[in-house]
Amino acid sequence: MAIEQIKMPQLGESVTEGTISTWLVSVGDKVNKYDPLAEVMTDKVNAEVPSSFTGVIKELIANEGDTLAVGEIICSIEVEGTEDEISEAIGQTEKPNAAEPEVLAADQSNKARYSPAVLKISQEHAIDLNQVKGTGAGGRITRKDLLRLIESGNLPNAVQDETPKQADSPQPKTVEQTAVSSKQEEPALSIPIAAGDIEIPVTGVRKAIAANMLRSKHEAPHAWTMIEVDATNLVEYRNSLKDEFKKKEGYNLTFFAFFVKAVAQALREYPQINSMWAGDKIIQKKDINISIAVGTEEALFVPVIKNADEKSIKGIAREITELAAKVRTGKLKAEDMQGGTFTVNNTGTFGSVQSMGIINYPQAAILQVESIVKRPVVINNNMIAIRDTVNLCMSLDHRILDGIVCGRFLHRVKEIIENTSKSTTSIY
Repeated sequence: MAIEQIKMPQLGESVTEGTISTWLVSVGDKVNKYDPLAEVMTDKVNAEVPSSFTGVIKELIANEGDTLAVGEIICSIEVEGTEDEISEAIGQTEKPNAAEPEVLAADQSNKARYSPAVLKISQEHAIDLNQVKGTGAGGRITRKDLLRLIESGNLPNAVQDETPKQADSPQPKTVEQTAVSSKQEEPALSIPIAAGDIEIPVTGVRKAIAANMLRSKHEAPHAWTMIEVDATNLVEYRNSLKDEFKKKEGYNLTFFAFFVKAVAQALREYPQINSMWAGDKIIQKKDINISIAVGTEEALFVPVIKNADEKSIKGIAREITELAAKVRTGKLKAEDMQGGTFTVNNTGTFGSVQSMGIINYPQAAILQVESIVKRPVVINNNMIAIRDTVNLCMSLDHRILDGIVCGRFLHRVKEIIENTSKSTTSIY
């Protein structure tokens, strides 16, 4: 009878690790090939890990909330055989009374390592986790343990505090802030918690984002430059089209689509910007794939507009709408996140007028498109006029790029935007 292993898959280009957010199976469950086993979060995407085999879950090696490197084993499956073999496998892997967790009889090493899902369920149903016997590794309480308790109706006494107490926690109560990387830990900080303070575990997408941002900031020597652009012609042109466009196409013609198109055109003219750091070499990418930042209430995702230089402004506007909808409905796929070569971030959405972005590693640069605001500007023959202006702020990896090429690149983007008008620019 063969035991097969399921490993953490690579869910995107440059993704090096993933966090198990929720197990969808338990030890002893029978699964078919391609059945989902777990939900995994990375800094780029949420995805389900499918089974590569038909068989019985032998062991869940990773716990909910654990972060594992790509290629590390997350669980094992006993490949389907005869009914007797399957029954024997289930008997060996299931613990006594696993169907209905008991009141705790003895200390368990991992009991107090509660995942965010367990904490949430315990608070919603007033379950005292100190009285629950877990069936996870080292006695850890799992989400399924609590769901079985709720279904049975045999709930332990309600907790007195809003947050379950961790075993052997010091007084006064403190929150342990752990490192964002599972491989390179930083010293933990003990921060006193006062009445009304809220503990928010750094897990899932937030932990993955933190790890990737820390890596980018530590490894890439960031430099920064900014240019001011007169967007008056663009504003007039777009505003003259937006209502008819929305009625005809069914989605918005945003200013951001014009900026993405201008960046893609400038990248074609300055291909050095469209590069990546690869240790002992620099890879200048042929395809121009623009990563765009799309935020939710909890996290930031970076889907990709593939071959943006070959698309019209209308086509880019449609992709921006579709990708944003996928992010906000949880339907973004791993392939939607892959292949980005340069990132454009629409910070102007939040009213920002000047910011310095952290590079989307291993790309060479990121461009922040700030808010379009009206300012008094000196124009022809020292005349002052009110114009629509926007700041474009660029962070660059100084290992790959020098200021001169970035300056020329930004000046070209400025030129394209300032010359956008009905007579010079088609959206189709």
